[in-house]
Amino acid sequence: MDRRSALLLCGLAALSACGEPAPRKTGGVGTARPGDRVASAASVPVGSGVLVDMPGNAQLLVVQPRSGEFRAFNPSCPHVGSLVNPPAGGVITCPLHGSAFDPSTGAVRKGPATSGLTEVAIALSGEDLVLS
Repeated sequence: MDRRSALLLCGLAALSACGEPAPRKTGGVGTARPGDRVASAASVPVGSGVLVDMPGNAQLLVVQPRSGEFRAFNPSCPHVGSLVNPPAGGVITCPLHGSAFDPSTGAVRKGPATSGLTEVAIALSGEDLVLS
């Protein structure tokens, strides 16, 4: 077998070993239902937030804009659906086109998005945040 054929076979073997790429996460609660745990309150930093994996290959953005105040948003940017980043410097930003959102309300601060993030109702239950 020549070198080119060996490299091609090696590449095909590596590709088949990797399998299919993981599906892209979508924003929202996925298959979770009211009462399901979202995250521990302690895992959400004050003045920032975290992207939380949800069942059904989904993610939520959970933020704590002020101590003890928790909010959750569907992290899909309303502009084209890219997932936003957790807050940094007092703003939630979409990495794709730079839309900016208020971490307390999800309201759009800067376009190109023309509407804010969709809030998802959560509640504090003991030390956990749950869907309400």
